[in-house]
Amino acid sequence: MKKFLSIALALVMSLSLLTACGSKNQTPAETPAETPVEESTPVKIGFIFLHDENSTYDLNFMNGAKEAIAAMGLSDDQYVMRTNIPEGQECYDAACELVDAGCNIVFADSFGHEDYMIQAAKEFPEVQFCHATGTKAHTEGLSNYHNAFASIYEGRFLAGVAAGMKLNEMIEAGQFSADEAKMGYVGAFTYAEVISGYTSFYLGAKSVCPTVTMDVTFTGSWYDETAEKEGANKLISNGCKLISQHADSMGAPTACETAGVPDVSYNGSTISACPNTFIVSSRINWAPYFQFIMECVAEGKEIPADWTGTIETGSVVLTDVNEAVAAEGTVAKMDEVKAGLQNGSIKVFDATTFTVGGEALSSYMADVDTDAAYTPDTEAIVDGAFHESEMRSAPYFDLQIDGINLLDTSF
Repeated sequence: MKKFLSIALALVMSLSLLTACGSKNQTPAETPAETPVEESTPVKIGFIFLHDENSTYDLNFMNGAKEAIAAMGLSDDQYVMRTNIPEGQECYDAACELVDAGCNIVFADSFGHEDYMIQAAKEFPEVQFCHATGTKAHTEGLSNYHNAFASIYEGRFLAGVAAGMKLNEMIEAGQFSADEAKMGYVGAFTYAEVISGYTSFYLGAKSVCPTVTMDVTFTGSWYDETAEKEGANKLISNGCKLISQHADSMGAPTACETAGVPDVSYNGSTISACPNTFIVSSRINWAPYFQFIMECVAEGKEIPADWTGTIETGSVVLTDVNEAVAAEGTVAKMDEVKAGLQNGSIKVFDATTFTVGGEALSSYMADVDTDAAYTPDTEAIVDGAFHESEMRSAPYFDLQIDGINLLDTSF
């Protein structure tokens, strides 16, 4: 009897094991172990910067790169930084050198680098080429070429709110009348990126100081400390009561500190050099994007052709407000407006808040699919607002709205 029971039990156990294996031809010894987790691809990233750390623009990218590198735990031999690379054939050469050095990601930070990055991307399809401020990734159709930017117009709008609050304080103090509330802005070029930036800054100020106007001058360079200082001084001599900028040196902020004129800088705080005039600064935090593209390569995931960072992704940030200079209540007002931007109740380019040639706009065809003639091709005003950096990451707002006076458009 015991022998019969033992045989029966053995049969039951054998049947159970066969069922668990999923095939009558597979023995328990052949049952596969758990599928091993695939090892991630080693990352080596190369950076191409237009200038060096003396440029606030490039320094901001460098700081973002270092933050992402630390977060990813990369060693010193897993990244290379190349500085002072012009917007010419030198960019292509630098990209090729980085590929030869073993980089499987190459990033460039300036608009004029784009065509040379595309040239390199076509030559090295196994390497991912990522480029800030460019416009062509979504039309080139290359699986290894990508553009990135951020909704910095929201940060500039918030900085503009701080500027408008300061103007109101000076008006209330009797320093000038409401109709003399004029700001100045030092821009680099008449590109959409610059236009989008100074317009969003102006609209932020106008949202709290309705009588504000703004003069804009251009330098024809992303980084020219002398020209930027001269531009700021020209604006101040023209009666501008507050200055901001889209240029990359300390030229404008130091001119403001010398003249005692309030300043809203860009790409980082200038409080140490300009403690008596600095109010606040907005900037793009590039660390989230750098970490994202490194994780994509490590995990074998696709990098989007266009990537737009936001306040929510931590890509649009502002410095602490210098409350020794800013108007009382500035921080609370900026927090209120930031909440409105995040919940959608406030739109930076709300078409009811500006006019062009005295006319309100209900439609505007923007140049999104950039061609040599910059042909307008995409409706940008939807539901009563201009939708910036949504059809592609790089800005395409190029409207010249009322209240902003351009002093020189030769650049």
